[in-house]
Amino acid sequence: MKAAEIREKNSEELTTLQKELRVELFKARIQNHTNQLNSTARLSQLRRDIARVATILRQRELTAEQSKGA
Repeated sequence: MKAAEIREKNSEELTTLQKELRVELFKARIQNHTNQLNSTARLSQLRRDIARVATILRQRELTAEQSKGA
């Protein structure tokens, strides 16, 4: 998932997406431990997507705080 695609979504959608990605990562980890995961690269891809979403949420949070303080 690209950062531009993530930025198009609102904050509520992003928090939902973050929860879904965390569940998917958990399931992928279980599959990896039971040798059922086809591509182990999926684990790092999911972690990166979660980090992207968290970063964009934090940026929005900081800009909201700055606009309140100004």
